[in-house]
Amino acid sequence: MIEKKRIVLVPEYLEKFSCIGSDCEDTCCVGWRVDIDQKTYKKYKNVNDREMKPLLNKHINRNRSNPTKTNYAKIVMNSDAACPLLNEDKLCSIQKTLGEDYLSNVCSTYPRITNLVNESLEKSAVLSCPETARLVLLNPNGIQFNEIEESINVRNIIIQQIDTEREMSMHKINGYFWDLRIFTIQVLQNRNYSMAHRLIILGMFYQKVQGYLLEGRLNEIPQQIFSYSSLIKDGSFREGLADISTSTTIQMQLLKALVDIRVSQGVSERYMECLSEVLEGIQYSEASTVEKIIERYQLAHSEYYAPFMTPNEYILENYLVNYVFKNLFPSTNNADIFDSYILLVVHYSLIKLHLIGMAGYHKEDFGVDHVIKLIQSFAKTVEHNPLYLREVIELLKKNDYSSMAYMAILINN
Repeated sequence: MIEKKRIVLVPEYLEKFSCIGSDCEDTCCVGWRVDIDQKTYKKYKNVNDREMKPLLNKHINRNRSNPTKTNYAKIVMNSDAACPLLNEDKLCSIQKTLGEDYLSNVCSTYPRITNLVNESLEKSAVLSCPETARLVLLNPNGIQFNEIEESINVRNIIIQQIDTEREMSMHKINGYFWDLRIFTIQVLQNRNYSMAHRLIILGMFYQKVQGYLLEGRLNEIPQQIFSYSSLIKDGSFREGLADISTSTTIQMQLLKALVDIRVSQGVSERYMECLSEVLEGIQYSEASTVEKIIERYQLAHSEYYAPFMTPNEYILENYLVNYVFKNLFPSTNNADIFDSYILLVVHYSLIKLHLIGMAGYHKEDFGVDHVIKLIQSFAKTVEHNPLYLREVIELLKKNDYSSMAYMAILINN
């Protein structure tokens, strides 16, 4: 019997991904809350294996408060936040003893993300997995996308979905999702401009789109895309981009405020190692004056960060393109599409701030391994915490830092 297949849109890197198991430097079996779906929980209750049955009964508890089909139960982690079902080789005892079919939906799909766009599946990956971080970030040719076939029996958890035809019929911004998405990725991958300038161009564009949204002029979006594409191609933006100011003071204020928010919520040990290097790299302490910290930050940028990152900007480009694809950027359920852009800039700016500090710490030795460690641990600590991201937006708005002018300051160095 011929196995039925379906078409899935994926970035090329996903076709190369394979879990490296116990060789992983930051296993996904530590530091998480792991939900168990209802179907898997019932399978566990019917397990008769002598070794596994008592382990499953001991370490998997029902969620008694507002359970759903997806978070019906959870694994009770050890005191060190490690999964108690890991064996001595740091491999999953469920998979080893019972088989992959007995993994929960969360464990069987991670680090893959699945979205549904116009009834078509799209898959990508989160960068909290070190192996996917390497595959995504370290491709100097940039991210390309392919349509592949997969068995209809492959398990997927749909994270987000969008129906552009329905949205278009209701005169909503998401009706133009594909136009906006394609334009955004094209700008991010345009290496005729620096990464900072690409982001600023996108900001000016989305400021225009926000105006169209508020004024009910969404039908003008395609013409605006055409106009911006022409201006980018003929270099008309270059003179204005060269005059954009920077403010290291504001970047430092943001760094402190954001670090305070995140540290108060708890962070992974791997991320804390990076953060310690950031603070030590610019000698950030209560005893130092703001002026001295800024001076050391600027030195770290010019002497150590820029010499490495300028010829390797494709790393940040790949991060942003993956972010746009997996998050269905710039789709929005509210009236402010510019908020989606702000969140994109916040991710980029925080990563850049951290990397500059780490470059100051490692000096001439600063390189690829440090970048991978930071972005991977940042993703695990920050991107999996929607509460933190909401607080970031509120912080920016509270301090009137959410305008395009301030976004340009956060982007530019």
